[in-house]
Amino acid sequence: MFSPLPPWSSPSSTHQPPERQILVGICAMVKKSKSKPMTQILERLCKFDYINVVIFPEEVILEEPVENWPLCDCLISFHSKGFPLDKAVEYVKLRNPLLINDLNMQYFIQDRREVYRILLEEGIDLPRYAVLNRDPDNPEECNLVECEDHVEVNGEVFPKPFVEKPVCAEDHNVYIYYPTSAGGGSQRLFRKIGSRSSVYSPESNVRKTGSYIYEEFMPTDGTDVKVYTVGPDYAHAEARKSPALDGKVERDSEGKEIRYPVMLTAMEKLVARKVCLAFKQTVCGFDLLRANGHSFVCDVNGFSFVKNSMKYYDDCAKPPQFHIPWSIPMEAEDIPIVPTTSGTMMELRCVIAIIRHGDRTPKQKMKMEVRHPLFFELFDKYGGYKSGKLKLKKPKQLQEVLDIARLLLVELGQHTDCEIEEKKSKLEQLKTVLEMYGHFSGINRKVQLTYLRNGQPKASSEEEDSKKDGPSLLLVLKWGGELTPAGRVQAEELGRAFRCMYPGGQGDYAGFPGCGLLRLHSTYRHDLKIYASDEGRVQMTAAAFAKGLLALEGELTPILVQMVKSANMNGLLDSDSDSLTDCQQKVKAGLHEIMQRDQDFTEDDYQKLAPTGSPSLVNSMKVIQNPVKTCDKVYALIQSLTSQIRKRLEDPKSADLQLYHSETLELMLQRWSKLERDFRMKNGRYDISKIPDIYDCIKYDSQHNASVGLEDTLELFRLSRALADIVIPQEYGITKAEKLDIAQAYCVPLMKKIQLDLQRTHEDEAVNKLHPLYSRGVMSPGRHVRTRLYFTSESHVHSLLSVCRYGGLLDEEKDQQWKQAMDYLSAVSELNYMTQIVIMLYEDNNKDPSSEERFHVELHFSPGVKGCEDEENVPLGFGFRPASSENEDKKPNQGSLEDLCQDQTDQAIPISEPINIQRRSPMIRSRKTGSMEVPGYSSLCSGLFSASALGVSCSAPNLRDYVRTHHHHRKPPLSPGSLPCQIGMFVKRFSVSFARHPTNGFEGCSMVPSIYPLETLHNSLSLKQVDEFLSTVCESSSEAHAKTMRGTPAVSYFLYAVSSAGPSSPITESSGLNFSFSE
Repeated sequence: MFSPLPPWSSPSSTHQPPERQILVGICAMVKKSKSKPMTQILERLCKFDYINVVIFPEEVILEEPVENWPLCDCLISFHSKGFPLDKAVEYVKLRNPLLINDLNMQYFIQDRREVYRILLEEGIDLPRYAVLNRDPDNPEECNLVECEDHVEVNGEVFPKPFVEKPVCAEDHNVYIYYPTSAGGGSQRLFRKIGSRSSVYSPESNVRKTGSYIYEEFMPTDGTDVKVYTVGPDYAHAEARKSPALDGKVERDSEGKEIRYPVMLTAMEKLVARKVCLAFKQTVCGFDLLRANGHSFVCDVNGFSFVKNSMKYYDDCAKPPQFHIPWSIPMEAEDIPIVPTTSGTMMELRCVIAIIRHGDRTPKQKMKMEVRHPLFFELFDKYGGYKSGKLKLKKPKQLQEVLDIARLLLVELGQHTDCEIEEKKSKLEQLKTVLEMYGHFSGINRKVQLTYLRNGQPKASSEEEDSKKDGPSLLLVLKWGGELTPAGRVQAEELGRAFRCMYPGGQGDYAGFPGCGLLRLHSTYRHDLKIYASDEGRVQMTAAAFAKGLLALEGELTPILVQMVKSANMNGLLDSDSDSLTDCQQKVKAGLHEIMQRDQDFTEDDYQKLAPTGSPSLVNSMKVIQNPVKTCDKVYALIQSLTSQIRKRLEDPKSADLQLYHSETLELMLQRWSKLERDFRMKNGRYDISKIPDIYDCIKYDSQHNASVGLEDTLELFRLSRALADIVIPQEYGITKAEKLDIAQAYCVPLMKKIQLDLQRTHEDEAVNKLHPLYSRGVMSPGRHVRTRLYFTSESHVHSLLSVCRYGGLLDEEKDQQWKQAMDYLSAVSELNYMTQIVIMLYEDNNKDPSSEERFHVELHFSPGVKGCEDEENVPLGFGFRPASSENEDKKPNQGSLEDLCQDQTDQAIPISEPINIQRRSPMIRSRKTGSMEVPGYSSLCSGLFSASALGVSCSAPNLRDYVRTHHHHRKPPLSPGSLPCQIGMFVKRFSVSFARHPTNGFEGCSMVPSIYPLETLHNSLSLKQVDEFLSTVCESSSEAHAKTMRGTPAVSYFLYAVSSAGPSSPITESSGLNFSFSE
């Protein structure tokens, strides 16, 4: 009735036919049976003389009774939409062919509950989950309790982020719900439509109809692994960008989703075998999530083939039952040595960056001592007595504090002589701040409670009234300090520019600096981890930076939840600023004493305040002359400012004046009035600790609210800045010994982590290893670059810099480059937003592995965002990777990043002329831009690197060729506002167009200052030097810190990170994302 041979199958050979022909039947919907992978595999199968293939026509499957279906010895049949599985089962009962994929099990595969049950029975790891079964007639009657930041299903609690999956496996509408602290809302996944696989939605409530599986969200660093088995002993694995990340599907030139083959671990191969046998599916696809050093199965799809892999097709077509021995090789992958145009061959192995958060709203705080039993009950309820301290930032907790404040105010209103000691004005402020915005979000506010056994000691004569004895709680309310839109843009731009650190970017990627990183990342040769402290502004900065670095699109919330690890463990990136060390208390007291003398600074004061002779400090002291007189001026200017704002408020024209970031004039007045009250104490003296807050506020208003047109703001900015330039850095120590002592109190854990990152670079790790046999077009599948980014606050950046400067890394007397670097650092007055300290590790493959010269470390630094008045007195550094004096006469461009490790197959554009870079770069640094003037690109790539006019080697990565082709028609640098439209010229082959993306322009941001380029502090350190330095500094940290750390070896100390914040370096399962570069 039907031809048993498809038109392209080969008839059996005429000479010596085999004893018996095997008929292989393909019974599936036509979309599947005629698909490219199926066609490729059947073509290969038909080359075997004893195999004939018969494809069952779709109309026969759907319309004919099974008795009329073609005969076959061996059946490949699988369910897809519209396929009559019942009929196929009937056919098997009738004809009893050998089944490649069991049909009865395919009923189970259609129900996620059954899939999870079978996986559990087989002992396969899967995410913690619970099933919510709803009766369609009574959807309300179900065991679900929904709260703001978690759900409770059948008594089991799932905190956000969690995943909600329909029980029907054919329903691809899987939702992920995010916590309010990350911005809330949900990501809605669906079957791919065009270039989208998910969208972000502000909806935070779970679905109220239908049955679902709820499971905990796995932090996979934005990657899914798809595994395809062919029999229990063969598995092929591919990684792809997780659809939950930004929902954009990266496709290749043929429109296929880009995926890269990766290596499976021995445990994962065992899982593949178990899945294949448990579901009785010889050909079977399933999804793996690699998180926290483990692999979890989250979905089993049944029959599915790999798309676009010739080797996979060859392997599959080995008859008769697709049962073949394991063919994934585990031999060592060699790293090819790639010749460079000049200089030493160096390979970038590791980039470590410590970055301060971006521009934020002014931080505000209020302290009050409380003794009411309700506060003690709250303190006890959340376990405050364990450590004597408590942080409350969850909406439910903040609501409880607000309820107490409201209750006490009501009682106060009813009887004035009642026993409530809390001050009415402070309670009212507590209530007002907690009621702001009309809703709670962990990023906006937090309350800290500290137990005081004998009440609060008298810090000043501000409150003369007698104090009661007995224990009390110090309540500190903090608000403000959120990342502004300008801060987001700064972080994203810096992320984009940061790509230029990485080698590569030839061929299809030429003409767009920074694509080397994206190629490295998309081919899973980039082991990236991003850590952030638990402050909202720091986490959002990290997410915005990741968005720019990896060319992602859309909202920050999904990026934050998947890519940024919260590193609030053992003080790695957080510091409890309210618990100062003894040394800090002493330094603060000394600083306050000098700054409250009503006389000009004497020689003695200069010795006391600036013993290191720092030019930035000395200049500020000269501006101030008499600290009390300057404070008088500042106070008068603040009074003038508040009266101007009050006048504005009375003016009906200003009634609905909108300030930056939705602030109102009332809120602005509250901010300044509080500073006016707090700065000058009742005894007439000034509270020096308020100077940073005054500078913070005036800096913010000068930049963002200049349109209000307040008078004398520049003078207030100038004076408060001079005061802040003394107070802020000196709070981290005045003498070198103090600076080192305080720095170690902050950043020993971070230094241990950096040391570990550098040590582990040349050791093998369980990262997503690119599979060498499947990776066409990638010459170096075995090589990884490790990137570790640490986002933190000012205190950690100050401390880390102090350790580098005063910890004895190098001797200024003996090392000229280090002396220049130290002079440059002491001229930098402020470590502004987006300050970066960057450590880069290179490997010289020509040197002996045991040699000290094998690994080479470079140290770079940028003081971050440019201030309002910075243009004139900016300290000049010596450029990015300048030639060291001993190399001056050798070949130009020693070991430039551009040449480090180009993939030969990427090289599409032949370089016809030799690359000739003179020492005096065609890109002259101007004092205005502080960076190389590359037309149309000044604020992006080039902005990351300084090319000082002092003979730089112009080796800012990836820009060399670019400069060579463009320098003869150099233009002046563009203003930031004109950037987005200009940039289109260079984005030809890049899938994310900057020009169109709403958050990439500078609209909506008042003024986004550019960021100072990176300056090299030193470019010829050995790894041994750095390692010994870090060991010494960590060991010498005082006994107080040592007690908490000692007895905890570095590795076990970092294992703690896994439980609290996803994987940390020593045991990570790192991964990357996929990006295409087609137009």
